[in-house]
Amino acid sequence: MLDRATEAAALEGVLAAVRDGLSGVLVLRGEAGIGKTALLEWAAGQADDLHLARVGGVQAEMGMGFAGLHQLLVPFLGGLDELPPPQRQALGSAFGLVDGPRPDRFLVGLAALTLLTDAAAPRPVLCLVDDAQWLDQVSVEVLGFIARRLYADRVGMLFTVREGEGQAAALAGLPELMLGGLPAEAAGELLATSAGARVDGRVSAQVVAGVAGNPLALVELAGELTAAELSGAVPLGWPLRFGGRLEELYLARVRALPGDTQMLLLVAAADPSGDPVLVAKAAGQLGIDAEAGEATGTARLVSWQPRVRFRHPLIRSAAYYAAPPGARRRAHTALAQATDPGADPDRRAWHLAEAAAGPDEQVAADLEHCAGRAQARGGLAAAAAFLERSVLLTADPARHAERLLAAAQASMQAGAFGKALDLLATAEAGPLDEFQHARVDLLRGHIAFASNLGGDAPALLLKAARRLEPLDLDLARETYLSAWSAANIAGHRAGTADLLEVSRAARALPPPADPARPADLVLDGLARLVTDGPAAAGPVLRQAVDIFAAGDVSREEGLRWGSVATIVLWDDDAGRAVWARQVQQARAVGALEYLPTDLGNLAMNDARRGDFAAAASLIAEANAIAEVTGGRVSPYPAMFLAALRGNQAELTPLMAAAIAAAAEGEGSAATFAHWAAALLHNGLGRYDEAFAAAQQAREHSQLFNSVRGLPELIEAAVRTGHIQAAAGALEELAEWAQAGGTDVGLGLEARCRALLSEGAGAEACYREAIERLGRLRLGPSVARAHLLYGEWLRRQRRRRDARDQLRNAFAMFDAMGMAGFAARARAELRATGERARPRSPGAPEVLTPQEEQITRLVAEHLTNREIAARLFISASTVEYHLRKIFRKLGVSSRAQLARTIRNGKVTPAPPG
Repeated sequence: MLDRATEAAALEGVLAAVRDGLSGVLVLRGEAGIGKTALLEWAAGQADDLHLARVGGVQAEMGMGFAGLHQLLVPFLGGLDELPPPQRQALGSAFGLVDGPRPDRFLVGLAALTLLTDAAAPRPVLCLVDDAQWLDQVSVEVLGFIARRLYADRVGMLFTVREGEGQAAALAGLPELMLGGLPAEAAGELLATSAGARVDGRVSAQVVAGVAGNPLALVELAGELTAAELSGAVPLGWPLRFGGRLEELYLARVRALPGDTQMLLLVAAADPSGDPVLVAKAAGQLGIDAEAGEATGTARLVSWQPRVRFRHPLIRSAAYYAAPPGARRRAHTALAQATDPGADPDRRAWHLAEAAAGPDEQVAADLEHCAGRAQARGGLAAAAAFLERSVLLTADPARHAERLLAAAQASMQAGAFGKALDLLATAEAGPLDEFQHARVDLLRGHIAFASNLGGDAPALLLKAARRLEPLDLDLARETYLSAWSAANIAGHRAGTADLLEVSRAARALPPPADPARPADLVLDGLARLVTDGPAAAGPVLRQAVDIFAAGDVSREEGLRWGSVATIVLWDDDAGRAVWARQVQQARAVGALEYLPTDLGNLAMNDARRGDFAAAASLIAEANAIAEVTGGRVSPYPAMFLAALRGNQAELTPLMAAAIAAAAEGEGSAATFAHWAAALLHNGLGRYDEAFAAAQQAREHSQLFNSVRGLPELIEAAVRTGHIQAAAGALEELAEWAQAGGTDVGLGLEARCRALLSEGAGAEACYREAIERLGRLRLGPSVARAHLLYGEWLRRQRRRRDARDQLRNAFAMFDAMGMAGFAARARAELRATGERARPRSPGAPEVLTPQEEQITRLVAEHLTNREIAARLFISASTVEYHLRKIFRKLGVSSRAQLARTIRNGKVTPAPPG
């Protein structure tokens, strides 16, 4: 620990936080041999009072999904049965302990977080993760997830990462310390201590400069230099012996060992498990006895008990690559024979693959089965690795192509889009049948859609769908739906041409089997919507919506398309049922990939109902999930909520982000941004700005968002004298509303028609709008109908009647927190001679956003564990925040805390 006071203090800080009931995380970065592992060992020596858990990355295991996480958590797996059922299932499935659907890696992360924090309750836990760059990718992602969610959990995590390795990118952003070489004085002292002899000052300076103060290089070179060289009697050669490269140094040491010892080290290096029994068994099959491990010089390289452990990862590499290819194959063959095929079939198959000198169909098939098991456990990157290796061992052209495509699909699912495209290019270079060509197009389309949210995706998916028609009609229909969605999301960037081309092609398909799948009905309805208009699409989509709203349809069966159909029909009640089921299903299986979008849709529905507190809570939950998964949250719900509240300061940056997203391919984001701006400006009475924004939303031509923005366009157009524009928009709105036949659509149509009507006709439309929208408890929409009716009545000089409508409108806006519209209603009331009084302002905000969210979830009667699962934190962190919340709000029980939610806001309890 020469000259490592700063580093030691940082490690002490982590240990102190853990002992104080909090948590600590630190990533040590640096080049090979710089002292990262030594610091980790020093920390372990200072942590006698903590429960230690260790894992070390091994290059050979980088393709084995969840291998590193499993090794770290082995000491705590006794607590598996105490986890909440979804978490227990996810972690058990990831480790191959139970059968079940593929777990989401972040649900696995939440389970691992819960397991660790539960274990830390009686005794704090310190996790030591060495060479994280060589852990399997999914384990690194999960460990990074855990590290970011620790707060008041009595858990510490220390990582070491070799600088320049991209595998540990999931740890980026965590607290880190970069290690450099030792200063000249400390480095000289280490050299002399390691040499056990006097070192000439000039020699010391030359050696220290040659290895840049690298501690391990200094220790190793001290043992290689002669006494004469150390004293300066014999000049040092330059560059330094072995060029200062540790790899060459270790390679020379390995090659200096007897042949049997070299072979024993090769077997140990080829086995990532570190199991001494397995290594001895494999070595025995090669005719090597245990004495080979005791040869002079071996102890400097490896220890054999209690686990096989090389003194440095570079020694493992030297022991492996010092051997010729034939010897490496023999080592892997011996390890495969020594591995129990029932207990560890994946590692056995991997050894057999490494032992193969050429194509081997049996081994390739075994690897394919390994890939299936890895996918079932959620190890998508591992599945892709198994399949890639399988491809290399496949001679049959047809199987070769099939496995290439499977590897490309697995890589795409793992998010490795570049790798997937490379594999597809390789597949296209060989012979493919027509179905395989269609799959190439399909995968390219899905990659384009996933990576760019539009762009080339519509054309690629359309091409794939056409190719699939004569081969697999059901898959072709699903692909047409994806192409339709991609074209719609692209909005003005793809233009209406892509949407029209996809819709015409879908309409030309043969009819689906009877009874049609719900998703087939949606495709037919959406295609009719574009080619023939809403009236033609309405009956088909209504049939689909009824199935989705009433039936037990899964996401795999097309549930996500049910919400699209409800939007076309303006059926908010059915939409809420579909979105709620999607959220329920996603939560049940831990499908975090979909949950942020599902929560956002539900938040939009809550906002339309005027329940802004519920909408904000759902948005916060979606953001929490995206934060830990690195995923993307739709900006639509937050924009909609900000616009309804009249909060321009909050809406402006959200709009800027949405318009930037549109520039990258998601044209629909710009459409929504302009629609939200029109809503905001209408609320603030800035009708010219509202009209301009609504016109921009219409020009972007994203189908659903353009139509949903029509009421804003009509209101702003009437107020600014653009009557012709308002009339054209009303005609389009009426077509959609009447096709759906719901109170939402017909109520909005009536409200907008009233703006373009006069006399008794206008009054009848206003009353119809209030009646229809009021049935659905659509607070913002019905309040706006009262406002517009009151404004009309005032202009008709019916002040008393106007006051009644405006008073209702103001009270509703004020209660919901729609500040812009409330101000507009207050101004109108003032014009009638009545002064409206807003609610008394609440207490100042005293809670952090996370504390407020926890308060709301307590009010929903969730337990600490359920809240922890929602927010992806630990139950102990929830308890820590609750203690602070109780103190801030002056309450002493969960029941009292629930009562602090008033009018959608959290307010402290009254004194006494």
